[in-house]
Amino acid sequence: MKRSDKQCLNCGKEFLPKTVTSVYCSHVCSKKAYKLKMIRLKKEAEIKALTDKIPQNRAFISVAEAGMLFGIPNKSLYRLVGQGKIPSVNLGTRLIRIDRRVIEEMFGPARSLAQAESAPKKKLYSLEKEDCYSIGEIAQRFQISEGSVYNHIRKYSIPTRQIGKHVYAPKSEIDNLYNGNDFI
Repeated sequence: MKRSDKQCLNCGKEFLPKTVTSVYCSHVCSKKAYKLKMIRLKKEAEIKALTDKIPQNRAFISVAEAGMLFGIPNKSLYRLVGQGKIPSVNLGTRLIRIDRRVIEEMFGPARSLAQAESAPKKKLYSLEKEDCYSIGEIAQRFQISEGSVYNHIRKYSIPTRQIGKHVYAPKSEIDNLYNGNDFI
């Protein structure tokens, strides 16, 4: 990979980005990624609609309902039932019911598969001086103006810390923003 090449998030090919924020190599890859995102959001909405229909006070639920409510694959639930780790009641062919309280004790309160996948991930930053670049260092290191650095920091909500008359930003975030350590 050259100094300024990036890897397309859709097809994996290397490309020369037109802007700092480019993540796809072409309009075609961008459209494909958008389509996949819309399909995922539609599935999440369908799962949410189904989980909303399950009454909160029902003591015994089906394996499929438990999978949707707790974000656990049905195959895993059937395996745990087969091993006897989850007590169940068999009401006939394909009518296995699981005690909701037991599942809540094992896996915590109900959350859908969509919520489990789209839960926001917290970023932890170290704003100690040794873990940060000053704005001047960033501008010099990546050969851009200090004004551009400030604009990118605001645009991507990168935390900063002022020590004396210098402003510092976390090295990890700056390196991620300007495509890792490829610029060194």
